[in-house]
Amino acid sequence: MILVPSLETATRDALRDMAAATGQVFDVMTSARRHGERMHAEHKRRLDQAWHKARAIGETFAGLGLRHELAHHASAYALDAGQRAILTLDTLRERGNNDALHKALGSPPVLAYEYDLIIDGADLPRPVNYMLMRIRAPEGCTTQDAKRPFMIIDPRAGHGAGIGGFKSDSEVGVALKAGNPVYFVTFRPEPEPGQTIGDVTEAEAAFVAEILRRHPESPKPVIVGNCQGGWASLLLAATNPDLVGPLVMNGAPVAAWSGHIGNSTMRYNGGFVGGALPALMLSDLGGGKFDGAHLVLNFEMLNPGRNYFAKYADLYANVDESHGEFLKFERWWGGFHFMNENEIRWIVEQLFVGNKLARGEARLPGGRMLDIKAVTSPIVVFASWGDNITPPPQALNWITDLYADETEIRVRGQRIVYMIHEKVGHLGIFVSSSVARREHAEMASTLKTIEALAPGLYEMTITEQEGPEQEGTGENGDGPHYLVDLHERTMADLRALSEDRTHEAGFAAVSYISEQNARAYETILRPAVRAMVTPPVAERLTEAHPSRLSRKVFSDANPFMSWVGPAAVQVLQRRQRSASDNPFLALERWWAEAITQGIDAWRDWRDAVQETSFLAIWGFPLAQRLGRQMIEHTAQTVHDTGTGTGDPRDLPEVRAALRRVAQGSYADGVIRILLLLAESRGGVRQDRLARSQEVLTQREPFAALGPEQREAILRKQSLIVEFARDKAMASLPALLPERADRQKALDTALYIAGARADMAPATLACLDAIIAVLGLSTPAPAPKLRSVAR
Repeated sequence: MILVPSLETATRDALRDMAAATGQVFDVMTSARRHGERMHAEHKRRLDQAWHKARAIGETFAGLGLRHELAHHASAYALDAGQRAILTLDTLRERGNNDALHKALGSPPVLAYEYDLIIDGADLPRPVNYMLMRIRAPEGCTTQDAKRPFMIIDPRAGHGAGIGGFKSDSEVGVALKAGNPVYFVTFRPEPEPGQTIGDVTEAEAAFVAEILRRHPESPKPVIVGNCQGGWASLLLAATNPDLVGPLVMNGAPVAAWSGHIGNSTMRYNGGFVGGALPALMLSDLGGGKFDGAHLVLNFEMLNPGRNYFAKYADLYANVDESHGEFLKFERWWGGFHFMNENEIRWIVEQLFVGNKLARGEARLPGGRMLDIKAVTSPIVVFASWGDNITPPPQALNWITDLYADETEIRVRGQRIVYMIHEKVGHLGIFVSSSVARREHAEMASTLKTIEALAPGLYEMTITEQEGPEQEGTGENGDGPHYLVDLHERTMADLRALSEDRTHEAGFAAVSYISEQNARAYETILRPAVRAMVTPPVAERLTEAHPSRLSRKVFSDANPFMSWVGPAAVQVLQRRQRSASDNPFLALERWWAEAITQGIDAWRDWRDAVQETSFLAIWGFPLAQRLGRQMIEHTAQTVHDTGTGTGDPRDLPEVRAALRRVAQGSYADGVIRILLLLAESRGGVRQDRLARSQEVLTQREPFAALGPEQREAILRKQSLIVEFARDKAMASLPALLPERADRQKALDTALYIAGARADMAPATLACLDAIIAVLGLSTPAPAPKLRSVAR
């Protein structure tokens, strides 16, 4: 009797292991095939492009023949190339000097705006190296304290602060132009002793509380988090849901295990270096602090062709024009910052290796559980297919991991909106001027009205429109005009963005091995390492980091560079540039592209080997079984702690709402009509959302209700429409017993919905049904009420 269940269990486990092994072999083959196809297609394209350019250059030289033009072009190019070499070397010298000066000044943020210090985190009860700044509005721009403030959290991921306001066309600039007060969360290069991630979260909560105190008449502030600042904003909202307004997470890696086979190779690093072990060891070698230069080096290795050759080739080719921009960006890129050992360990174990935040298992230091489902503010996620650091699956899969389905999102009264760009890279999400003028501008405009959005999961799309009749973001109606739509989406839509995720069991096994490696290191090696690394040794090791040394060697600290500055001055006095049609310039560009392509080919080969090796090693049946056990344990933990969801109709708030389907006020009736129309459309357009926000916040009886009561009505009516649509429709007369109220409610709904000609057939059918239930006649075109100020 005892052996039968054991035999059944063993057989079942063996079959699962065989299936997993077969699937893993398939994943390895898929990885190799996709890498091979991409490498073949990409490099064939590049070789064809290089061949055509080489042929054109050859024809140019052939046309010159042995005539004196060839000698003239060669002489002009030789002089120009030599001068550019000296100017490029001088630019690198200035970069090294700027690094030293920037460090001496305390590594201030590289903002394009002036600012005032509001709170220094070092003065808080639990000191941190974070600070709250208020951005001063530039000339010609006026902010209004009654408007919703923005608080922008920059990424603390190796570099310094300021990238979110690096240019005037930026997240900061968009908010300032709209008249919103803007606050910026920055940080010093050195952490406070004993500082933890929990302390940072508490400090950011104190920052928000101070913003609320300074703007008592404004809505709760928008929290914008870039990359690391994105998941930091999620921690802030999960621990302080009553403080924050809408969250905007730009390129934030929350579901670190996710990605596509054949891409997203950065996620495999932990499986080859022992998980958290390198972070612990490097922290000990740094005297208890983790050097951000290690993270920057990881980022650079994602695209070595660009970071180690192409950007310098571009500087050399256009040193006269790009000198200033190069130095400006490099001041941020080389501003390496530090973390305490406990901070980087939390990040690695809870996010990048452990993936615990996305699985509902993360805890702050001290044991406090982080429940993202506790966030009540709208969440906007911005990702891009061109982002090789945080691809869309890593930015979005936490939603499918945490919620049973989109119904649970609605039941909990949450609003999650995502937007996916087709090609912009990771840094472009924060610093691209075109992204700031389009995506960030339209997001900021939508955030003004997002509280009027019914709970649910949405995708935001932006479409450029022709004609002055469309509403846009240009000043006084100038510039491009965009149509913003919010489409209702399901978990199936999100899952379609990812592939089969069974291979993620390998990452779970890596997480387990990482924990064992960390324990072994702490027990066996850490005492010896710490004994050997004295403060002077740690300082020398920090200064010897390749990312620092490669910059410092070109500075004036190197006596062999003393001649470069005077030589550059003389070159500028005698500067002679080659003509743009000089064939040797074309040959130079062709050579630089060929070198970059060669490095890219090596990178693609490296990524292919790394991914296929990871899938082969961690696809071993024992590793797969270990990973599955960890994932199943997490699922059971989430269920036991009550964070999972069964039948949503059994939830108390749903049962309470359904008991009061025929009970409510005029406000309930109007909101129910709006929700019925929105549900029939399957989404909402930005202009309709703006009119809805205007009605619900500025017109009576809604204006007198207050935001909390309006939110409660919106959530209750959303549940009724979700779970009892027919009863919701049939009981409308009970909410609007007076004919005058019915007509007024219908006029309000039509003002928000717009002209009948713009309505979809399903919306028209729903509208006619509402009119029939209320006993009203088919209305004329939508009433011409006052328009909404954008």
